[in-house]
Amino acid sequence: MLILVLNSGSSSLKFQLFDMADESVRARGTADRIGERGGADATIDYRAAGREPARIPSVLPDHAVALAQVARLLTDARQGVIAALPEIGAVGHRVVHGGERFSGAARIDAEVIGAIEECVPLAPLHNPPNLVGIRACQSLMPGTPQVAVFDTAFHQRMARTAYLYAVPYSWYEDYGVRRYGFHGTSHQYVSGRAADLLRREGQDPAALRLITCHLGNGCSMTAVRGGVSVDTSMGFTPAEGLVMGTRSGDIDPAIVPYIAERTGASADAVMSILNKKSGLLGVSGYSNDMRDIHARRESGDERARLAFDIFCYRILKYVGAYAAAMSGVDAIVFTGGIGEHDPEVRAQVCGSLGFLGVCLDPSLNARRSAEREITAPGCRVRVFVIPTNEELVIARETAGTIGL
Repeated sequence: MLILVLNSGSSSLKFQLFDMADESVRARGTADRIGERGGADATIDYRAAGREPARIPSVLPDHAVALAQVARLLTDARQGVIAALPEIGAVGHRVVHGGERFSGAARIDAEVIGAIEECVPLAPLHNPPNLVGIRACQSLMPGTPQVAVFDTAFHQRMARTAYLYAVPYSWYEDYGVRRYGFHGTSHQYVSGRAADLLRREGQDPAALRLITCHLGNGCSMTAVRGGVSVDTSMGFTPAEGLVMGTRSGDIDPAIVPYIAERTGASADAVMSILNKKSGLLGVSGYSNDMRDIHARRESGDERARLAFDIFCYRILKYVGAYAAAMSGVDAIVFTGGIGEHDPEVRAQVCGSLGFLGVCLDPSLNARRSAEREITAPGCRVRVFVIPTNEELVIARETAGTIGL
């Protein structure tokens, strides 16, 4: 069975074609700048197994045209990996927000599309382009089963004490104000992979207490007990929680009206600053990229040092909170662009967690390799670096939903 995984953004379309016999990727790529300037400057980065990567200039006025071009590449006599689209048994779509309706993947029909549309106010920047990709695929491949896999689904088993805010209860009943959580497919994958590694050593996955740290431009952490999300740092929107590339993370809500009053900006404008001009960028004053922060720290830049320290301190606080929520922790998992590739962040965070039984092997932590354990010998809490694979989760969920 071949499964095509699609992730539709406002001006992009990412795709991977999986062969579920061995979960290998036959082809992958990204169509960028869809619709910008009429799509005249669009490109498709295309990588097919056994072939040289290609960067293809294209005219992509909308997602339907982009998907049709991707289909032509997949079936091209020279560059393609399949003879015809009917070889694809199902399509799995990443959908950011499923609200309370979806605690798992769902086969797409008119009712599911309607439910995704109802969640647009909760994810106005993400669900609309997700829907555009779904509809484009329905037009191009009308007979192929399609499945929606939701970023929020993994967190839908949290207890009410974890997902409810201490605000008027009617806000939850009438407007859906609650913690939803995001990055669910990433936390699901890396927690499952860590459980597999520990199972081989005789540990019971149902008893494991894991803290997963997805650290990139967007950052979130999740407490996972027995494979179930207990709590997660992102909340009603992805703005809550950790310090991120351009997002502030946790702040006092009174800051919004205070800054609006002092500057004359609207509440929407202040929220835009908290989402797009805060975080590492806001503190450092020049970059949201942790690599730039490190470079400036090394040259003695005080604001860069401060941005790094605040970033790590917030992670440290959440580790402590989640260890308390689960009455302990058995393993911590780092993933995402920063989590996987930044030994200094991992060392800074774990260096203050010795009281929990966390300690790193410096040589293993510094090693530039893929999946690995970086725990020092004799330490009680295990620490792993596990590259995430959200697309594989979507492919697996799609296969399971259609009964493969």
